[in-house]
Amino acid sequence: MGTQELQYVIDSFFLIFSAVLIILMAPGFAMLEAGLVRTKNVTAVLTGNVMLYAVCSFVFFIWGYNFMFGGSGFFLQGVSVEGYSAYAFFFFQMAFVSKTVSIMSGGVSERIRIVPFMTFAVIMSGVIYPVVGNWIWGGGFLSDMHDLAGSTVIHSVGGWALLAAILVLGARNGKYTKDGKIRPIPASNIPLVTLGGLLLWIGWFGFNGGSAFNISSRDAADLVGLIIVNTNTAGLAGAIVAAIIVYIQYKKLDITMILNGALGGLVAITAGADVAGLWEPIVIGAIGGALVVFAVPVFDKFQIDDPVGALSVHLVNGIWGTIAVALFADFSLVTQLKGVAVVGLFTFIVSYVVFVVIKRAIGLRSDEEHEYVGLDLEECGIEAYPEFVKSKV
Repeated sequence: MGTQELQYVIDSFFLIFSAVLIILMAPGFAMLEAGLVRTKNVTAVLTGNVMLYAVCSFVFFIWGYNFMFGGSGFFLQGVSVEGYSAYAFFFFQMAFVSKTVSIMSGGVSERIRIVPFMTFAVIMSGVIYPVVGNWIWGGGFLSDMHDLAGSTVIHSVGGWALLAAILVLGARNGKYTKDGKIRPIPASNIPLVTLGGLLLWIGWFGFNGGSAFNISSRDAADLVGLIIVNTNTAGLAGAIVAAIIVYIQYKKLDITMILNGALGGLVAITAGADVAGLWEPIVIGAIGGALVVFAVPVFDKFQIDDPVGALSVHLVNGIWGTIAVALFADFSLVTQLKGVAVVGLFTFIVSYVVFVVIKRAIGLRSDEEHEYVGLDLEECGIEAYPEFVKSKV
């Protein structure tokens, strides 16, 4: 086996292995969200997560991938790939696409119906995500901005779409009182939340590390190692800072906020893990963790009901991470801001229009009675915890 052939095999395997780590984030999102919602809605959340992985991946396989990378026709036709297997590259890209909708699923949980949400998933994976991906990663007019693994392409896109969805959908019944006060709705299963958060953290090493695309030379291996170390460092900093802030505020260590702080740090470093040194991710991740803690009550103040804090983690830190690239590496701040603004306007406007159309055409939200009883019975006919006596409020 020649050197080039060996590099081809190694890099193809690296992409496949990284894709598997990314797909491990699917159960991560599912467990995190299942633990944060009430017991009466757990099956619906799990079903939605399984379906969105299947629907998004299938649509991306048929035409989204070609649309994103300038192919022709359907399936993988016309997309040019060199240096590694075209199938491995597709599989890696496919692993990404469902995460844009996974980001959304927790934020619209406990009141959205599954079929309308899957309808939007088709639009996201077949149009919105491929368009943005083409602009930035496919050689489009935003290709000058630096976004290694998708602080903007994935996290901000999912966050902007989620914001549009929540504005069309409305808050959960009982979340906000008539006088504007916030009614806390506690998580149902903290062990699941912890498992989900840590699975996401592990998956991030494939998410960011795999975005180097090759590992078969000494320099490439060093770059992958740097990316993974920086990714982990930002997550550590985000968790620690979030823990410090909530302890100062409440004299308690809130594990849900600590995990979201870690995820905020991971989102923030996703754009620039390859261009940051070893100390910069500490600052980027620490600011990311702090932003999560401070953003959650801001969204609640405006009665934007996000049960899992996805807007604070993914939208806020997707924006911060993209800007941080220019602050901590040699990239244009104007170019990074342009990318944030263009993607934000496009994604929010298109998503808002699509959700309004879906709402008027087939309905979007469960009715009050089924929301009170729980979406498990209405949407799935199966309760996750049938032996439990649970609050219906």
